[in-house]
Amino acid sequence: MNDLVAVAHPYLAQYGYTALFVVLFTESFGLPLPGETFLIAATLLALKGQLSIAAVAGWAIPAVILGDNVGYLIGRWGGHRWAMRHGSRIGITPARLEAAQRFFDRFGPATVIVARFFPVLRQLNGILAGSMRMPWGKFVAYNALGGILWVGAWTSGVYFLGDRIEMGLMQLHITGWWLAGPLIAAMAWLIYRNLK
Repeated sequence: MNDLVAVAHPYLAQYGYTALFVVLFTESFGLPLPGETFLIAATLLALKGQLSIAAVAGWAIPAVILGDNVGYLIGRWGGHRWAMRHGSRIGITPARLEAAQRFFDRFGPATVIVARFFPVLRQLNGILAGSMRMPWGKFVAYNALGGILWVGAWTSGVYFLGDRIEMGLMQLHITGWWLAGPLIAAMAWLIYRNLK
């Protein structure tokens, strides 16, 4: 845990909330950056009085919502077209794309909220929603809810765990895998069923 915080600390110490905003914003539209790590590190700095917990949340929430909206626009303007043109190279056939569309039509709002809590899905959330042509107003509402819940969970959880954060995060990662496994299996089964 200390190694993760050590990565983010110099940037947060020098650039403060701006560094937090830039990393979370950029991660949210698809780039693989350590957004969760920066959010945890910023919260730990707030715990030590070096940052304000209200400001950490106040900068993080718009960063993740705006970043996901940029991802949505990327997906909306080019995602579906790219998948139709180049998808066969990576196994995305028109039938699979249609099945993914049906899945997203049915479970899109829940997917947008839940994806925020899982690495990789978090980065691709907006792009997928845009590619699947989820209505923008619907995306904004569910994305905002997911962003608020995610930032709220991490900032309040880390802030209140305080010195016990390392033990708490270890338990969370263990619990997360127990929860993620069945969730991923259920999603895979639903996609498989829709492909038939």
